[in-house]
Amino acid sequence: MASKRWQDWMNLILGLWMIASPWILGFEGAANPVVWSAWILGAAIVVFAGLAVYMPRAWEEALNIILGIALSVSPWALGFADQPTPTTNAVVVGLFVIAFGVWAMLADTTFRRWWHEHYRTR
Repeated sequence: MASKRWQDWMNLILGLWMIASPWILGFEGAANPVVWSAWILGAAIVVFAGLAVYMPRAWEEALNIILGIALSVSPWALGFADQPTPTTNAVVVGLFVIAFGVWAMLADTTFRRWWHEHYRTR
């Protein structure tokens, strides 16, 4: 993976959004799981997207996909699904993180070559 992908930059921006979203969307006074999940998962997305920007590897994309899944299910796992604003925010941002991670992984020629070698139909 020699080139830097725009999808990694988008995930970095989405992670920053998650960190700032409790204040911007006005749910900073909400129950702790809401705010803490936005901060922790947002920060983790920023870290791994930042790594992927400077050292693009498939494992970083896989971690961002896992973080996107965690973010998408966090309203139900942490019990704040009854709050529409943070729930919608977590699910939508999580789905975008997943989509950009999958897109970046599929655009990676090294990953595609590895996949083809290990999972091609015979």
